Amino acid sequence: MLEYTLGTLLAMLIVVLVELLWARTGIFTRLQYWLALAIMFFFQVLVDGWLTKLSAPIVSYHPEQFSGIRFPWDIPIEDFGFGFALITASLIVWEVLGRRDSRRAS
Repeated sequence: MLEYTLGTLLAMLIVVLVELLWARTGIFTRLQYWLALAIMFFFQVLVDGWLTKLSAPIVSYHPEQFSGIRFPWDIPIEDFGFGFALITASLIVWEVLGRRDSRRAS
């Protein structure tokens, strides 16, 4: 039923909406953010590629629960969506908490 795909899309949508409608940290306009994502994706390809390789998988996905699209190599594309959501949410929380701390200090 594509649970993994729907969960990925929902996580990504929620994170983007939280940033655009509530947190408004401006994270999507910063080069540092996009560099952090690039670094995360680079290491995710290395690790996830090894974990999900179809020739000898350590982690396997039920075919009915994800889109079946794997790129590069054998990595389900949903994994990158969750990576995006996790990194972005973490950085948004970091920024919001940093704002609160700076308001308390002044």
